Amino acid sequence: MDVKAEKINPYDNDRAKTEQVKEMFDSIAPAYDFMNRAMTFGIDKCWRAKAVKMIKAHTPKNILDVATGTGDLAIKLARDLRPQHITGIDLSEGMITIGRKKVSDAKLNNVIDFVVGDCLDLPFQENAFDCITVAYGVRNFEHLDKGYCEMHRVLKSGGVLCVIELSTPISPIIRPLYNFYTRCIIPFVGRLISKDVRAYSYLPESIAAVPQGDEMLHLMREAGFNDCSFKRLTFGTCTIYLAVK
Repeated sequence: MDVKAEKINPYDNDRAKTEQVKEMFDSIAPAYDFMNRAMTFGIDKCWRAKAVKMIKAHTPKNILDVATGTGDLAIKLARDLRPQHITGIDLSEGMITIGRKKVSDAKLNNVIDFVVGDCLDLPFQENAFDCITVAYGVRNFEHLDKGYCEMHRVLKSGGVLCVIELSTPISPIIRPLYNFYTRCIIPFVGRLISKDVRAYSYLPESIAAVPQGDEMLHLMREAGFNDCSFKRLTFGTCTIYLAVK
């Protein structure tokens, strides 16, 4: 399956996408949380809460949060599900540095720890986790199929995978407004706040290119996952995908 998102790079076409994604998130880390709230009008918190509720029935004890960023989902999982342990992994040291401070402020150091590492080459044993989450991260994978295969490898049999990803509305009424907002407003504000000229132009490009709906489920099944499903939220601007190993 040809995945267009793998060909969308933050800066140029001369270097590997993984290297550029790391550079981009290190660059925008100080502004990342503010921009997330501003871009989504705070609705991203509702999307994470919905995903956590969907996971709750599986009562996970050992969770891996892939592309954890500054740790928002990991913290939400810890507070709401009270698992034994959560490991967050991300390419960006800059993002994880902020995440560690947030976890410390939340007094969750005994539950959550962070690892700087490549999500396409997870430094964990097979069958190590009973739940894996990814929030707004899979579109940044250089090889999406490899990312899913790695997550399948480290997930226990019967474990659940939950992917939250931004998506493109299918409504002909909402879509033009969404396109204007993501292609014009977000890049403009992003340049003002983050000082990274390219990062917030990459965002809408990567959302438009990432597999969505049934195409995403196909990739999950190809990696070996079962019981794959998705739920669109907020006019289709976000989609939650669930799958079981």
